[in-house]
Amino acid sequence: MADTAAAQLHRILAVIPRFADDEDHDLEEVAALAGTNRRQIIKDFESITDRFDVPGHLESVQILVGDKMVSMMASHFLRPMRLTMPELCALELGLTMLRLERTPADHAAIDRALDRLRATITQLPMNEAHDHLRHASLVDVGNAEHQSMLRAAVRERQVVMIRYRAGGAAESVERRVCPHAMVYSEHMWYVVTVGDDGALRHYRLDRIEAVSVLDESFSADATVKNRVMESGRAFASDTTRRMTVRYSPRIARWVAEREGAALAADGSLTLDHPVADETWAVRHVLQYGPEAEVLDPPEMRAVMASRLSEMADERTVRPSA
Repeated sequence: MADTAAAQLHRILAVIPRFADDEDHDLEEVAALAGTNRRQIIKDFESITDRFDVPGHLESVQILVGDKMVSMMASHFLRPMRLTMPELCALELGLTMLRLERTPADHAAIDRALDRLRATITQLPMNEAHDHLRHASLVDVGNAEHQSMLRAAVRERQVVMIRYRAGGAAESVERRVCPHAMVYSEHMWYVVTVGDDGALRHYRLDRIEAVSVLDESFSADATVKNRVMESGRAFASDTTRRMTVRYSPRIARWVAEREGAALAADGSLTLDHPVADETWAVRHVLQYGPEAEVLDPPEMRAVMASRLSEMADERTVRPSA
C-alpha cells in the first residue's frame, strides 16, 4: 500500500483487532496481513506510541516489539465491534444530513458508508422498536421548474428574485440576482451571478426555495461562464483577499494529501486560502481546534481572536443569585 496517512491508518486497524490478545505474534506474519513489510509495520506501531501523526488517539493500547515477535493489548477491541440500533439511528441521521449537504459527486461514498453501517447492526429484540425512526425524506437535487425558469432568465437576460438558504443557515433569505449563467459542476447545477464588486456569486440550485422573474433586464457578461469554469469547478473565486494558515504536524499530513501540498521539514503545513467569506474562514480554521493557526493577515487573526473570545464568553457559567 502507498505510504500515506490513510494507508497507515488502514494497516493499523487491520492488525490491532486481530492480534490484540497479549500473545506473541511473528512480526513477518503481522506485516504480511497488513500488506506491508516488517520495517513499515514497526514504524506504524511507533506512530501509535508517539501519538503524533495518527488521527484519533488510541488510549490504553500496549505494543511490545522484539526482534522477531510483537505482542499487543488493547481493551477497546475486547467487546464485539457491532452497533446497536440506537447507535445506527444516530449515525444514519448524521450521514443522511451530510448527504443532503453534499453534491451528488459525494453520494456514492456516503451510500457505501450507510450500507456498511447497516451490515454491522447487532441483532437485538429491541430493533423493531426503532424501525420507524430509520427513515428520512430528502429534497430533490434541484427543482426542475426552478431550473427551467432560471434557464429562461439567463437566455432572456431577465432579473429574478430567489429565496435561498445557504448551507448551515437557519433561515432563507431573498436575493435579487442577475443570472448570467447556469453551470454544472460535480453533478450539481449552479446559478452564477456577478456582484456589485464584480466578483462571482454562486447559488446551488437545490438550495433555491423559490424563483420569481421580475420585469427587469440586465446587460450580459459573456466572460462569466469561462471565468467560473476555468479552474474546472464551480467554486472559483475572484477575490484577491488571502488567509495564510499553519497546520500542526499532528494534522498536516492529512491536509497535505487532500490539497496535494508538500510538508515542511518539521512536518507542519502552511497554505494560502482565498477568503471570499469570513464566516467560511472562521469555520474552516476552528474545525481543527488548536492544530490550525491563522498567520496572516492581521485583520483575519483579529477576526479569529474575536470569535474565540465570544465562544469563551458563551461558555462562561454565571453563578446563580
